[in-house]
Amino acid sequence: IVLTSSLKNQIPPASSKRTKITPNESPLTTNASLTRPNITPEQNFRTSSLTIDGPPVETKPDYENIVGPLGKIADNIFLTIFRMKMAEKVGVDSSLPKDDFQGLMELTAALNARYSDRLQVQQIAQEVLRACFPKWLPPQFAFLFARPFPKFSSRMNAWATALCGVWLMGECEINDCEIDGGGIGEKQGVLVKRCRFMEESGCASVCVNSCKIPTQAFFADDMGLPLTMTPDYETGECQFSFGLTPTCEGEFDAKNTPCLSRCPSLGGMRKWHSRADSGRLTSPDTASPCSLMDD
Repeated sequence: IVLTSSLKNQIPPASSKRTKITPNESPLTTNASLTRPNITPEQNFRTSSLTIDGPPVETKPDYENIVGPLGKIADNIFLTIFRMKMAEKVGVDSSLPKDDFQGLMELTAALNARYSDRLQVQQIAQEVLRACFPKWLPPQFAFLFARPFPKFSSRMNAWATALCGVWLMGECEINDCEIDGGGIGEKQGVLVKRCRFMEESGCASVCVNSCKIPTQAFFADDMGLPLTMTPDYETGECQFSFGLTPTCEGEFDAKNTPCLSRCPSLGGMRKWHSRADSGRLTSPDTASPCSLMDD
């Protein structure tokens, strides 16, 4: 994917030298490109009536004390590795400790603020996933397991996701799920009960472009295994269905879900990610609420 010359002029490319984001300069809160846009009372009424509230804040889990099956030390190792790989790809890093989850969220916000082209965000997020594995592993897995043994491979990946993904997503459980052909894949799914990444970002656009689409693409393109992720923004759940190819209808619904009412950019991030599609390359601090709410 190549940025247009006009986009290059507006968004500085990631440098090989990473800069630091201090805790008081989190892109989610103080960065000029992510501040809430000025809106009129009429716009505010439209926003409040056409957003999703999401799960109650009062029942938010204590994610720091939700530990994966391998233990807290393993979870911190996974977080640290993922954080380091993401910092390499984004070109900035947080000043928070490597095993601090909020540092990862600051990097996620920086990635989404830097690029208005959602395809660029998706590509970089997919590259982060690739960087977490030895280069030889994904193609060999596709050749030796995914293509000849799709059912076994789907179960293996569901098990690995539930085993190693708690630090990122919160509590998970393996379940049965729909698969290609209309059947049910026994133990080929993972239900994320209340996704930490979704909740901490508070942004449907970040969820779709930084997690759902690149993760599906990674498994399909690199691991040779179809995957459909179905987030539920009302409950915070997310269903992983290994062996199920994403449909155009499902992807359209995910990309066009209303914004969360607690979105830190008040819909500005989605508007920002729509600029490249419309050819309007203005910064998100001047964005109106989510494009779904435009007349």
